[in-house]
Amino acid sequence: MKKVLIGAVAASAILLAGVAQANADLAKNSGCLNCHNVDAKLVGPGLKDVAAKYAGQADASAYLADKILKGSSGVWGPIPMPPNANVSPENAKVLADFILSLK
Repeated sequence: MKKVLIGAVAASAILLAGVAQANADLAKNSGCLNCHNVDAKLVGPGLKDVAAKYAGQADASAYLADKILKGSSGVWGPIPMPPNANVSPENAKVLADFILSLK
């Protein structure tokens, strides 16, 4: 039984790592990383800073997905974030959840 449990935990860890990599690839392929780094400010804030700002907010995922789709200005400074026409609403939600998962 212990071997089965260890195998299940290992398989889950591999699956989660694959999902995280897929989401990082989505961020790269969607153009997010042209203006954002994960750990530090580039043109826009670091994605970990975004995650920290909205951590614990019940509507954070929907809020960020909307900002990804429609753009934003004035929240992080004077440089506006343009709308991302390359991202579907479904992928905007995946990206928002990915950003919020960063620590």
